[in-house]
Amino acid sequence: MEFHAAYIVFSMIAVWAMWSLARRFSKCPLWATLLFLAAPPFVVNGGSLEADLPFLAFWMASITLFLSGRLILAALAMAVAAMMAYQAVFLIPILFFGIRLRLPVSNQSRAGVPSGSGAVAWAPHATLLTPLLVLIAWQVFTRLTTGTMPAGKLAEYFSTYAFQAIEHKLQNALMLFIHTWWIVFPALVPAAAVFAWRKRRDPDTLFLLAWIGIFFTGALAIFFSGSARYLLPMAAPVAILASRIPTKWLAPAFAAQLALALALATVNYQHWDGYRTFAAGLRAPTAGHRVWVDNDWGLRYYLEADHALPARKGQHTRPGDIIVSSELGHNVEFTAPLSLLTSANIHAALPLRLIGLNSHSGYSTVAQGFLPFGVSRDPIDRVMARLVMERHATQEYLTISSPEAAEQVVSGIFPADRWMSQAGVVILKIPAVPRKLRAEFYIPPNARARQVTLLLDGREVASHTYAAPGPYTLTSTEPLQGASVEIRVDRTFTAPGDKRALGMVLIGVGFAQQ
Repeated sequence: MEFHAAYIVFSMIAVWAMWSLARRFSKCPLWATLLFLAAPPFVVNGGSLEADLPFLAFWMASITLFLSGRLILAALAMAVAAMMAYQAVFLIPILFFGIRLRLPVSNQSRAGVPSGSGAVAWAPHATLLTPLLVLIAWQVFTRLTTGTMPAGKLAEYFSTYAFQAIEHKLQNALMLFIHTWWIVFPALVPAAAVFAWRKRRDPDTLFLLAWIGIFFTGALAIFFSGSARYLLPMAAPVAILASRIPTKWLAPAFAAQLALALALATVNYQHWDGYRTFAAGLRAPTAGHRVWVDNDWGLRYYLEADHALPARKGQHTRPGDIIVSSELGHNVEFTAPLSLLTSANIHAALPLRLIGLNSHSGYSTVAQGFLPFGVSRDPIDRVMARLVMERHATQEYLTISSPEAAEQVVSGIFPADRWMSQAGVVILKIPAVPRKLRAEFYIPPNARARQVTLLLDGREVASHTYAAPGPYTLTSTEPLQGASVEIRVDRTFTAPGDKRALGMVLIGVGFAQQ
């Protein structure tokens, strides 16, 4: 609760900045501010510990302070915003457009430069460089101290997970367009557009339209999941333009939008509270056990706050470990035998969904659907905790496509399609007499792997480098006995639309019949 209480400061900063902008650009500043307050992402994400509201607060403060001539404070706000999100660079074209429109930048003497000096005319332009300079400085600093630039790592993620693939970009564009209709109540959008068109030559209106157009275009370029919270930085100009509609239309639209936003915020709270309750109930049963969490939502946070660790692809587990997974955010396939400890359905009192099973809501990510929010009575999520049991190896030679494979594959191998990652581990039934260890595999043309190594109980027993793709067999030179076999390849690759690091196709591995 203390975190949420502290977090409200950012919402208050955003509201102060909105009020200041509304007084400048709207004849009805109160209605403009109220419409901004009722935007669902502002209400919902104002209670979530994410970077969206802090970024919005300093984004809004940057524009307000800049237009009021408090350039030093504006530069500080821009610097903080830039440290929170790359989209802070959109401040540069938006405010530059305001300068070109000759919007009055009042009280320029507060910039720290005496009024009347030649430098004052350049002060606003110099201030606009702040987000770019801060981002460059941060990249250089992290490159010197860690050897990696955040922008480079981001580009790597884009490439690895195909976030910038045309399919994802088109889905992102459609979802963001849908969300623009829900910044204010959708019935107000056409009327606001008509009023804006009538005053299209007015500098204030042009600035607000440029703010919306520049940010929305930038959002199409850099985002990939189409989340509603991404559009918070353009909520202010949309609300100001909508405030020009007659009050008799604003009041009911505001009431309906606020009711919807509060309902969605309630569902959001109950979603995370369900995870918190489930995690609290696991504290005693998981004491003394290693706990792995296969989830990227709030469940992972609450369990990690105790003693759990995030599960990764190819995760090695041992008997006695506990795996907590979520049907909504499931990423890792475990092949170890598992016994259910406990499970729970996560529900909300209201039939609205920001995200959820069968909700088709794209509020958080377009991967879940194209609705701005969902309507469903189904559970939001199903979560379970399972205990890792002892493995019972029954096969001396394991065919990966066989039903027995799931029991004996430890990690790094995907029995469903027989691909393996850089290293795959299986356990085998120890033969009564020593036999040669053999692996049968196929290196596809798109695979980068060329060197394959076999290890038995941690000791290398065979290795070979292959000149070209094709089917191969690698066999140890002498008969052996053991239980744990590891197959390694030297390189992996990522296929478009597949997040796995792939090595080669493993057909079978085990002790060959004499």
